[in-house]
Amino acid sequence: MEASETAKPAVPKVPEVRKHTHWTLFLVLAVCAAPMILSYLTYYVIKPSGRTNYGDLIDPRAHPIPDLGTTTLDGQPASLKDYAGKWIMLQADVGACPKYCADKLFWQRQVRLTQGKDRDRIERVWLVTDAQPLETVLMKEYDGTHILRVDAKKLAAWLPVAQGTQMTDHIYMIDPLGNLMMRFPKDPDANKIKKDVTKLLKASRIG
Repeated sequence: MEASETAKPAVPKVPEVRKHTHWTLFLVLAVCAAPMILSYLTYYVIKPSGRTNYGDLIDPRAHPIPDLGTTTLDGQPASLKDYAGKWIMLQADVGACPKYCADKLFWQRQVRLTQGKDRDRIERVWLVTDAQPLETVLMKEYDGTHILRVDAKKLAAWLPVAQGTQMTDHIYMIDPLGNLMMRFPKDPDANKIKKDVTKLLKASRIG
């Protein structure tokens, strides 16, 4: 080799410590995400013959909780995201809460109670879609239900409905990561809701 030739610079090697750190971070993230990934694989991919879901599955990737501008009944800012890490049973209705509204509150309460030791993994939420005052008797009867006010138009833009129905006809499920993932039909069978919720809680250890 002639003296005038310039030697090619050596390609720097990535330190082994840095490689090890990257792999450790990847493994930690994989372990944390595994329970929820397995849960969705169970519902969206693995479908044993003869098994059906009562509720309509909603692609959670398309329905994360948006900024709905929700508030508490006394006007303080609040958000569904405040219940992150828990499963949320959600209903929407007017403040006057006619019979079907009260029925949904009852079904939510009863389905949660039937989950036994897993009931604390579920939060119940009622989104009130107008400014009407609520009956004190109703609030006491369903104590434990989180009640928030919301703009009806913003909510309707987020909650998908079945054909021929409206959002007040349904009870919805939100997963612990804050994604809308299931909608139960109008005039539901509470026992079938219970079975779906039990399967969800069993399939996922998150929340």
